[in-house]
Amino acid sequence: MNIHELAKLAGVSVSTVSKVMNGKDSSISASTRERVLRIAKECHYQSYASVMERDTRTLQLGVLFRSSQSMNMTLHGILKVAQDSGYTVLLRESGLDPDQEFKCISALCAHRIDGIIWEPLGEDSYQHCQYFADRKIPCVIFNATHPDAVNIDYENLGYCATQALIRLGHTDIACLTTPGTRTEAFSMGYQRCLFQNQIPLNQELIFQEINTSFIQKISTHAVSGIVNSHYATAISLYDAVNVLHYDLPYDISLVSLKDDSRTKQDYPPISTFTIPHYEYGQYLCGKLIAEIEKQEETTGFPTPAVLDNEYSIGIPYNSRSQKIMVIGSINIDNYLKVDTLPHTGKTVNSSISSSYVGGKGINEAVGVSRLGHRVSLIGRVGNDADSDTIFKTLKTYNIDSVGVKRCAEYRTGQAYIFVQNDGNSMISIMSGANDALSGQAFYEDERLFDNTAYCLIQTEIPMQTVTQACKLAKAKGIHTILKPAACGELTSELLQNVDIIVPNRDEINEICPPGQSLEEQADYLLEQGVETVIITLGADGCYAKTKDFSSYFPAYPFASVDSTGACDAFISALSSYLLYGYDLRAAIRIASYAAGFSVTRQGIVPALIDKDTLESYISQRDPELLRI
Repeated sequence: MNIHELAKLAGVSVSTVSKVMNGKDSSISASTRERVLRIAKECHYQSYASVMERDTRTLQLGVLFRSSQSMNMTLHGILKVAQDSGYTVLLRESGLDPDQEFKCISALCAHRIDGIIWEPLGEDSYQHCQYFADRKIPCVIFNATHPDAVNIDYENLGYCATQALIRLGHTDIACLTTPGTRTEAFSMGYQRCLFQNQIPLNQELIFQEINTSFIQKISTHAVSGIVNSHYATAISLYDAVNVLHYDLPYDISLVSLKDDSRTKQDYPPISTFTIPHYEYGQYLCGKLIAEIEKQEETTGFPTPAVLDNEYSIGIPYNSRSQKIMVIGSINIDNYLKVDTLPHTGKTVNSSISSSYVGGKGINEAVGVSRLGHRVSLIGRVGNDADSDTIFKTLKTYNIDSVGVKRCAEYRTGQAYIFVQNDGNSMISIMSGANDALSGQAFYEDERLFDNTAYCLIQTEIPMQTVTQACKLAKAKGIHTILKPAACGELTSELLQNVDIIVPNRDEINEICPPGQSLEEQADYLLEQGVETVIITLGADGCYAKTKDFSSYFPAYPFASVDSTGACDAFISALSSYLLYGYDLRAAIRIASYAAGFSVTRQGIVPALIDKDTLESYISQRDPELLRI
């Protein structure tokens, strides 16, 4: 049959038949069009099959998103390709509702769409795949776990974000994710990058929220860099870091994924990998049209990973900044609350007791860590249950414990502390494993002295060990701060290797010849080679003397509950703020505030103040003090 015969059977002109067969029949009534097509089919007119194949296409595509929140630049990419290819787009949103999702699917199919780009709500939604298959509607699934889904390669983005930090020397890298579709893949990329770079995975550095534990690891420099999966969370983290008075990237590095907005964003200054949503949308639409038009199938979406900027990434803080080392005693502090302190011939009763991790070594290490510095501790503990408690505490406060060793033949040191109602105290110590710390330990762990600015040493360990520690630190150019506790006379060999000595009134009376005034005692120690003498005077503050100046410093008014660890808090803050760049006078005044805080609570470690709280308190009462 030719076109003339078909026209005659249909009762129309040849031109009308031609228009119907070529899809140019907009001016022809529906009834006439249907009659021409029916007769063409019945008579097996050779052009009918091709006409129908073309004619059943509506040039409409369905797009179904989970919610409007995910309609980012992906939609713009879809629209661009669809429009360039002559298709219109019918957009629907399931609103995270399974019932609504199916209603949207039914409505789109009712519009005789040629194909659909679909973001399923979850695995239960995959049953709808058969709905499309039954209707021979090509479907491109995206942002889903379905085996046929086309996804952005978030694992690769997580890998590249982590690698950006590793190439700068970072090893202590935290991963911050927000629950969502990209979270698991991003975390896997982070872990794969660590593995390939032979960096052990620390599960404690994987977070799904900015909580107290995370902030503590930042403030103590337990992490040097952070990879983050969502830009909104990165902004919140940026604000939290600012509260700590930390600067990116000097104190910590941060790199985050960022949704594609097609706009340059220089504030906040965060290093980002832009998620290529626009290209993703283009790819999804192109893939669907290729299936509809039976073109060559495409492969998976090749996700580009390009670091947009390096605003907030740099070399690790730990590589740039110096740390503080503490060498000293590690004990379990056993407290007894008493009305009056015991003395010869008197028995006292106590109904309140408690135990804390303590010892001057661990007290000062925790104090330094809470004030924002890296810190290493060298000491000895027993092979007992108390040692487990010690190591857990060191881990909690991110203290480098490589130099802390167990000694099987000793018990962990014990301190028995009587605390009077007014806060005054008396201490008796059973040294235990502290006696096992020898000078040989410093040579075994000599690397711990690297990149160290101050070495804090106390005399609750063997005096020979104290002397060796001071000599080694001095030889390495490290400033030494000595706390002489229950030691009696100090040798000239020791004193000439001490930069700062911090005795209390009773301790300096034991160290110096009898009958001297406070100022004369300070002069005596200066003559022995000590550079700075600071004598703590309890509620009366302290007296400091160098070759250039001498001055009394007042104590600040705090209600005393337990004065036991005031000097430990003082030395921790003194060394910390000297390392921050404050001069000696300012560091002493700041340390006096820290000591004041420490007496307001029972126990030493629980009472040690953190940097943010200390500086917030000082800024309200003495703001000029914090200005270097």
